[in-house]
Amino acid sequence: MTDFVFFGGKGGVGKTTVSSAYALECAAASEETLIVSTDPAHSTTDVFGQQFSDEPQSVEGYEGLSAMEIDPEQEVQDHLLDLKRQLNSQLSAAMVNEVDIQLEMAHQTPGAYEAALFDRFVDVMQNTETYDRVVFDTSPTGSTLRLLALPELLEQWIDRLMAKRRRSIDLYEKAAIGNQEPRRVMDGDPVLARLQGRKERFEYAGDVLRQDAAFYLVLNPDELSIRETRRSVETLTGAELPVRGLVVNRLTPEPDPDEEGRGARYLRDRVATERDRLEHIDDEFDVPVVATIETRVQEVRGSILDGVAAELEIGGPSSGSPTEKL
Repeated sequence: MTDFVFFGGKGGVGKTTVSSAYALECAAASEETLIVSTDPAHSTTDVFGQQFSDEPQSVEGYEGLSAMEIDPEQEVQDHLLDLKRQLNSQLSAAMVNEVDIQLEMAHQTPGAYEAALFDRFVDVMQNTETYDRVVFDTSPTGSTLRLLALPELLEQWIDRLMAKRRRSIDLYEKAAIGNQEPRRVMDGDPVLARLQGRKERFEYAGDVLRQDAAFYLVLNPDELSIRETRRSVETLTGAELPVRGLVVNRLTPEPDPDEEGRGARYLRDRVATERDRLEHIDDEFDVPVVATIETRVQEVRGSILDGVAAELEIGGPSSGSPTEKL
């Protein structure tokens, strides 16, 4: 069984750095690992200095590590075209143009982005059996939480659509057959079959997210990031997706004791403020802080990424960690 690990958080807190470092640590522990970026910024390319596509490919210089980057905008377009193809094959020519117009409008409404991305998201989960660990570097918190909440919401919505469809077919048959034998249109109805397939897909996703996934939130030691993280913990927990831990990133390094001057005083004050905020996080959150990472002067890549990986103590869904201790 493949384990899935998700790193979320508000934009700009360093999710890509943390998720990439964790994926690197998993691969170093001899686990075949895939890191998947759903962030439009595609920072994974920058971290590893290699261009990735929407299909897994090996990361150069790291044995057992692969990466892929999903383009959300392209997913929306692909999702639209796929729906058009499937529906147009089941509609009369007179209805095709009207349906196409309605689909175009639907894909410009709130939620279309999440729905399209969710389909690709499920595809990845269903087709990564060759990997021991799949690490998701997710998009900023708001859209990610809406994405992860989709399975239950869409199951309920599809149940209602299926009930209406069955009622419509039942009325049609009663009106059409009179005293003759039933036409049993419902048995081979393509719309019902598609709705049932979608329902099973969402049920699968919901089961995987609750049973085979671990969620971690990345935050910075500032008030805005802490408030956003609190809301995220509440939302995920409410969706029965408990957060396993918090990673506090970009902590200020403390100057050496013999350093004096304005810069050193500023750093000490900042370190003291961040220490207070860490204590606040420990006191206020039921979720443990599993790693604290100091900010780096240089871009995090290469040996610097190795150093970040060494600071992580993060486990997967089914074990204490890929190597018992990372």
